[in-house]
This record gives sequence, C-alpha cells and structure tokens, in this order.
Amino acid sequence: MEQHEVAFITKMVLDVLQQKNAAEGSGFLVPVGVSARHIHLTKEHVETLFGEGYCLTKKKELMGGQFASNEMVTIVGLKLRAIENVRVLGPVRGQSQVEISATDAMRLGVKAPVRASGRIQGSAPVTVAGPKGAVYLNEGCIVAKRHIHMAPKDAAAAGVHDGDIVSVKAENERGTIFNHVQIRVDEQFTLEMHIDTDEANAAGIKTGDCVRIIR
Repeated sequence: MEQHEVAFITKMVLDVLQQKNAAEGSGFLVPVGVSARHIHLTKEHVETLFGEGYCLTKKKELMGGQFASNEMVTIVGLKLRAIENVRVLGPVRGQSQVEISATDAMRLGVKAPVRASGRIQGSAPVTVAGPKGAVYLNEGCIVAKRHIHMAPKDAAAAGVHDGDIVSVKAENERGTIFNHVQIRVDEQFTLEMHIDTDEANAAGIKTGDCVRIIR
C-alpha cells in the first residue's frame, strides 16, 4: 500500500473516532509522533559544517514544509562527551537549535532547559561538528517542550487555540497523563503530538499511537 493511501485511511479512521468521541464527550484523539534528537541550522552554519555553498539534501518530507535531511552531525558537550549521527532538519533557519532528550543532556554533561522551539535564550551551550568544520553555540541546546501540532480545523474541533496548554492521556497499560502540553496551530500542520524518546519510553508509547486531550 502506498504511503499516501495509508495516510488517507488513517485520517478517515481518526475522523470517525473523533465524531464518536464528540458524541460521547470522551475527549479529542491525537496521534503521536516520537521525536528523536535533531538539529536546525542557519545557512552560515550549514556551510561551516559541510562546506562553502553547501545545501541540505532532502531525505523525508515532514509537516509544515520541513524535511529530514540526509546530513548528520556530531554534538559535543562541555566535557567533550559526544553524540554522533544527529539528524539535521531543513530548511535552514534564522538561528541554530539542538533538540535533545533529558537522557541525552546527562550524557553530554549539559543543562538543557525544557523550552518551546525557538526559545533558546539562556539555553545550554554545545559544539556541533561536521565533516568540514565545527561550530560552537553559546546557547541553543534545549529539551523540546511537549506539544501538539494542529491545523485550524482540528483546533476548532478540539475547542482549543494556538498557545493553549492542555493535558492528554495515553490509555495503555501505563495510563500516563501528560500535563503542560502546548497547542500549536498553523494551516500547514498535520494533527500530531510530539514527545521525545524519554517521554515515549516511560509511557510505553510509539509513533502512531493515539492520546486523548482531556484538558
């Protein structure tokens, strides 16, 4: 079965379940995407790491016009502890940002704060090494705050707005409730909750599982 057919069937099933849940008042279903460590780079830093004039090459399309690139880097903490093969996400951004898990932060020996993407002021310093050079970031290493991407129609159906903070429940054998989940709404977004590997492992969740917004 082609990927677009799987996505279409998944959407149809979710739509049916959302209608059923709305009728029963049992909460809004959201599929989960488990986000592994990754990095966003400026154009200048791409060229420093991979060579003058270098452009990222696309491996996989992501939501909102983003993509997972074929390029990977090594991130190095202050005690020279390193994590290799960290995926670069494109396109280039206005500021470089490394997103890791709390376990990764301990491994690197850095104090990465929990932050929403883009809020890097005062965050942890880290060195990024590529095949052609290295970049020292005075700040930019964070543990990404758990969040839900939504299109406006999904937000309307769920009764939430951009920037709202909600709680969600994973109804599996762990029965985990996630508090402080930020809603992010954009026309280009596909409905999905993003958590990191630490959160997913602790809650027994994998990509494709669903959680419920319980407010």
